Amino acid sequence: MYKLKPLSRVLKYTLLSSLTVGAVTPMVAFAEDDKAEKNIEKIAVVGTRAAPRSVGDSPVPVDVISAEEFNKQGSTDMVSMLQTTVPSFNVNEQPINDASTLVRPANLRGMAADHTLVLVNGKRRHRSAVITFLGGGLSDGAQGPDLSVIPSVAIKQVEVLRDGAAAQYGSDAIAGVINFVLNDASEGGRFEVKYGSYYEGDGDTLQLGGNIGLPLTDKGFANFSFEYKESDPTSRSVQRDDAAGLIAAGNTFVNDPAQVWGNPEFKDDIKLFGNFGLELSNDSEAYMFLNYAEREVEGGFYFRNPHNRGGVYDGGLEIADINGDGVIGTDDDGEPNEGHQLLLVGDMTGDMSGNCPTDLRVGSNVLNNPRYIDEVANNPDCFAFNEMFPGGFTPKFGGKIVDSSIAIGTKGESNAFIDELMYDISFYAGSNEVDFMISNTINPSLGPNSPTSFKPGKYIQSEQAINIDFSKFVDSFNDGDLNVAGGFEFRHESYESIAGDYKSWEIGPLAAQGFGIGSNGFPGLSAKSAGKNDRNSFATYVDVEYNVNDNFMVSGALRFEDFSDFGNTTKGKLAGRYQLNDQFAVRGAYSTGFKAPTIGQSTVRNVTTAFGTGGELIDRATLPPTDPISVLKGGKALTPEESKAFSFGVVAELDNGLFVTADYFNIDVSDRIATVSGIKLTPSDIDLLLSQGVQDASSFSEVSYFTNDFDTSTKGLDIVANYSSDFMDGENRYALAYNWTKTEVTRSSANISDERVRMIEENLPEHRWSFTTTHSNEGWRAMVRVNYFAGIYEDHLDSALPIEDISAELTVDAEVAYDVNDSFEVVVGAKNLLDETPDENTMWDNEVAGAQYPVTSPIGINGGFYYLKGVYKF
Repeated sequence: MYKLKPLSRVLKYTLLSSLTVGAVTPMVAFAEDDKAEKNIEKIAVVGTRAAPRSVGDSPVPVDVISAEEFNKQGSTDMVSMLQTTVPSFNVNEQPINDASTLVRPANLRGMAADHTLVLVNGKRRHRSAVITFLGGGLSDGAQGPDLSVIPSVAIKQVEVLRDGAAAQYGSDAIAGVINFVLNDASEGGRFEVKYGSYYEGDGDTLQLGGNIGLPLTDKGFANFSFEYKESDPTSRSVQRDDAAGLIAAGNTFVNDPAQVWGNPEFKDDIKLFGNFGLELSNDSEAYMFLNYAEREVEGGFYFRNPHNRGGVYDGGLEIADINGDGVIGTDDDGEPNEGHQLLLVGDMTGDMSGNCPTDLRVGSNVLNNPRYIDEVANNPDCFAFNEMFPGGFTPKFGGKIVDSSIAIGTKGESNAFIDELMYDISFYAGSNEVDFMISNTINPSLGPNSPTSFKPGKYIQSEQAINIDFSKFVDSFNDGDLNVAGGFEFRHESYESIAGDYKSWEIGPLAAQGFGIGSNGFPGLSAKSAGKNDRNSFATYVDVEYNVNDNFMVSGALRFEDFSDFGNTTKGKLAGRYQLNDQFAVRGAYSTGFKAPTIGQSTVRNVTTAFGTGGELIDRATLPPTDPISVLKGGKALTPEESKAFSFGVVAELDNGLFVTADYFNIDVSDRIATVSGIKLTPSDIDLLLSQGVQDASSFSEVSYFTNDFDTSTKGLDIVANYSSDFMDGENRYALAYNWTKTEVTRSSANISDERVRMIEENLPEHRWSFTTTHSNEGWRAMVRVNYFAGIYEDHLDSALPIEDISAELTVDAEVAYDVNDSFEVVVGAKNLLDETPDENTMWDNEVAGAQYPVTSPIGINGGFYYLKGVYKF
């Protein structure tokens, strides 16, 4: 099949080279007057196979966000920008959350990150290679596209369809569809420089961006965009109590804070886009768009205590005479009473002749223990990791992400078989790869010979698609207008796991003595676990839109899709809109949908550090559902998720210029795919698996796997209102976006914990709104936005540590812009102007992991961010 790895290099250098282009685009450039008119009317393409329509004429809710709206924000990434502008779109920061730190999961209408289909210029966008192993409950196990690789400077507008659309676009469109429409200007451009920092004095961010439109002969365009960003990390931590205790006992090697909660560091974040178009004849055009992006992300991880980190320092607990009567009693479970923590000491002789201590008590500071000094630190036959990391260690985890894609096609009108038949034939290929990195850690089984940095492996998601679409408009069908569309889609997708460097997964000589195997925190992917899995799918659809008369429109779609790995499915949709009078209309839709299990969800192997129930640090393996360990614990092959959804809404376009839409929605999803809550492996489980040849079974404290294991019912209400008026010789614009969403888990198995259920139901704010007012006057522009987020519940660190009733929050964004001249604009602003932070985490702050705030707060944990931007337009 089509290989994209070499292509990514080609795209990188093609886009960096200035104007060496020979390809083409999705849409011939409109005249400037037509462009302006469309921007004013907010025309959308997504959700219809007929001619583009205004958002008010759509039978389902569609938000159209212009490039101008993205330019008036303090956020520096696409995911955060969408949260500000789309009422039911939510995302939170991921300070320490495994791969989620690299690609943040986002949620539309209360659904998981991979329940929203993403398009670019109407073509399906490929998924990220990052699977959200720890997704804060709702997005656990999700594998959605990486929206952050799309720079705002490349965008003409973004269309957000807030309605189920699997019958029109296929898998994933349960919550809705987001279509990024690329800039298609053939002249002019802009260059911008932005600098920002948090009020705390950290997180300094420098961002450069630019766009230029050029003619491609006199009948086309070539539009180039780039963005470059660097961002320093932040820290919102308090010292952990165990780390503070070590320092108080005289251990001077412990950092303060020992563990950092905050934004990761972004290095060399580069995004490149090209969008090209050429008119081939009066009736046809050709198009192409492509992108290349790469970034390196490095964040914090969990602190490894130098006395009791399992597989590194933990030598177990000695049984004890609790009351001093000379008898070792038992606890409530009938087990011998446990007493002093012991240190794990390795025998380096190779034949266990070193007689290394197995009963060395760590006390309050093992470094001061004379037995440790004499029998370990100064004994070449014995070794403990306190010699390498006397204050414990905190790994740094991250990765390098490379993303590339290309789409090429032609469309127009043909009269060969049917008069005025519209066609669109295209090919798309996309690839996303993540190469993980972890440093300041060790492979414990290698002892003192272990490296301290590793590349533990790589995942690559690749997708290719061929689409053939047709549509025919009939302007006099039973006194109405009829549009009939249909088409075919063939897709191939693969998920490849590439082994990490050998020492990241090597079974070293100390493994038999109780030391852990693999790079601690993120063990490397072994050669036997590496491999590539793929599948094909074929789909055909029909889509009909019928304007019965000037007031009444109905539409319907039916889609059949067959997958090589699990079979076929057929989904449908009905929608309608009725204009009651000149100012009011009603609309509604009913649809069935599905989300196919991804190749990654079915085949991936991953081991990460997480908190177990009660706050203990454990190694949790996420394994394929058909792995012997998973099967032992109830795993089985995945099947598609199924959904039923309906919506009903009102559209008001009043004579005074006020535009309001209000839409109620209800989405029922059955057999949802997610990772099960961590399941502990008992000694008998491990013995059985070892006897079956599963050599790494003893390395895991808990296991997890993907499963179809629960059902949900989600209902909500979106209200969007816009109004403008003259004020003080200028113009005021007002925009309100309100969302209410409520999710209920209607069925779940014992594999989904009660805390996980609560996270799915209560971790997103039930009510969210933003009100924005913008005043423009000659060369000045001022914007103020008020954002409201209702209270949430958090299962802290996904470890049964509840933080109840995290308070609602109100934040303010503000921006002032001044046109120095016709070409240069200066902007100063602040996101979270009043420096609001969530309620402090007083329940589990230093007791567990040192998080000053609830880490899933919708307003983030970093506080206010100010910025200065300069824009040069030409």
